[in-house]
Amino acid sequence: MTKRWLNLAAAASFIFVTTPLRAAVLITPREAKLPSDETATRGVFSGPKIVVIAPVKGTNAVKSPLDLVIEFQPRGGVLVDANSLSVTYKKNPPVDLTERVKEFLTPSGITMPAAEIPPGHHTIEIEVKDADGRVGGREFSLDIAP
Repeated sequence: MTKRWLNLAAAASFIFVTTPLRAAVLITPREAKLPSDETATRGVFSGPKIVVIAPVKGTNAVKSPLDLVIEFQPRGGVLVDANSLSVTYKKNPPVDLTERVKEFLTPSGITMPAAEIPPGHHTIEIEVKDADGRVGGREFSLDIAP
């Protein structure tokens, strides 16, 4: 009986270890079809700097799912308030993506492996505050290959 449980546990752990990470939907195909919001974002931000690490800027269209890595860099030694995060897909009407990335949020940024995004051009705006309430923001675009 004990040997049977050990074999079952070993098989279960093998399945868990060899199962690929499930992709998480960042943008749905329905949302991608909404009209784009071309309004300009705000000007200078005094809060945390937001840096897109992946996908690398300047690369051609990338395939989905993709790794989305965003880094928050504090300014003046003031800690970033990750709970203030706002992620918006620039469409008309805007689509709030904040809840979709929350499980991938850390105090230093967002690490979302295997983010699913439909083919096309997508503009996303991210804002986060620091402990002093200063806002940092960044707008970036992703070109997803068919």
